[in-house]
Amino acid sequence: MRSHFSRRDFLKLGGLTLGGLAFSPFLPGLTDFDDSFVVRVATTDMVARREPTDDSRIESTWYRDELVHVYEQVTAKEPAYNPVWYHVWGGYMHRGRVQRVKTLYQTPVSAIPDGQRFLTELTVPFATPYWFSKTYGWKALTPPLYYGSVHWVEAIEEGPKMADYTGPWYRIFDELDTIVPYYVPAIYLRVLPASVFEPIKPDLPYEQKLIEVNLTTQMLYAYENGTIVLQTKISSGVPGGPTGDNDIPTITPTGKFKILNKIPSKHMGNSFFSIGPAGNLLADVDNYVLPGIPWSLFFTNQGHAFHGTYWHENFGSPMSHGCINMRSNEANWLFRWAKPAHSNQSISNHGEVGTKVEIHY
Repeated sequence: MRSHFSRRDFLKLGGLTLGGLAFSPFLPGLTDFDDSFVVRVATTDMVARREPTDDSRIESTWYRDELVHVYEQVTAKEPAYNPVWYHVWGGYMHRGRVQRVKTLYQTPVSAIPDGQRFLTELTVPFATPYWFSKTYGWKALTPPLYYGSVHWVEAIEEGPKMADYTGPWYRIFDELDTIVPYYVPAIYLRVLPASVFEPIKPDLPYEQKLIEVNLTTQMLYAYENGTIVLQTKISSGVPGGPTGDNDIPTITPTGKFKILNKIPSKHMGNSFFSIGPAGNLLADVDNYVLPGIPWSLFFTNQGHAFHGTYWHENFGSPMSHGCINMRSNEANWLFRWAKPAHSNQSISNHGEVGTKVEIHY
C-alpha cells in the first residue's frame, strides 16, 4: 500500500473532471441512473400501501438500503405530526424511515497540506469503506457510510484494486477508530466549504442566547434576547428503560444544561473494529454503528447531544436513544450559532462557557 499520490499518479489514476466522469470505465451505468427523486430505505423494512394511510392494505415491502424512485410527494391526513407520503412503485410509502438521496460524483482534490485535514460529506446513497492489514489485505467494513454523513479526510492514497473503480481513495480520520484508518473512493466525498464553520452572531453576549426543547411538542427553539431565530421539529429519545453497558436511559433528560463540546463529525455507537459496545449508544433506535454523524453539540457528560440525522425523516416523534435528532442543515446552523467557539481544523471544540440549554415537557 502506498502512503501518498504523486501529481503524475493523480492524473493517471484520476483524470476526474466532472465532465469525464460520465464516460469513465470504472463508473458503469452512470448516465443511465435517474436520481431526480430517490429515497433509501433506512430501516429494516418499509412497506408500500395502496393508499397513503397506515390503515390501507400493504402492497409491497422494501428492505434496508434499497433505493426507491418517488413519482410524487403527497400530504395526507395522518400521521398529523408528519403527514407526508411518497408515491412509489406499487403504492405509497411514509417518509418517516426513508432518506432522500442523490448520486453526485465529485472531483477529488490533488493534495492535502502536511498536518492538515478537511471535512467532507458523502454525496452518493451509500459507500462501502475498506481497511487494510498486512495479514488480511483489503477488507470491506459494514455497515456502509451513508449519504449526508460527514468525515474528516487526512490523506489521498491508493486503495483496493476494484473492477468498477480505479481512482484515488481518501483516508478517513475517525475519532472512534483512530488506530485503524479506513478508506473511501474519493469521488464519493464532497469537500465542504469553509462557510459551514462560520460563526453566527459570535459577539452576542452569552446570556442573550438560549436553546429550548419541548419534549411534548417535539419542538426546538433558539432565542436571541428572547426573540425566536430558529424554530423546528426534532426527534428526542424514545421512552423506555436503560440501554447498553452504562445503563443510560433512552429518554432525553430534562433540566437546565449548557453546550459542553461540539464535534463536526462524530462516530456514535459501536466501533467498526470492536465486538462489544464502544463510544455511546445515544444516536438511533435501530443502529449501533453510526460513523460520520454531522454537527454534534453535546450537553451532558453521558453523551446526549443535538446532531444532524441521515437515517430518518420522522421529526416530530421520539426516535433516538436520548439525543436530539435534527435535520442536518438545521444542526449545522445551531453548531455555528451556539458557543463554544470552533475552528475548521478542530476535531472537537470545548473549553469556554457554552450556550444555555433548557429541556422540558
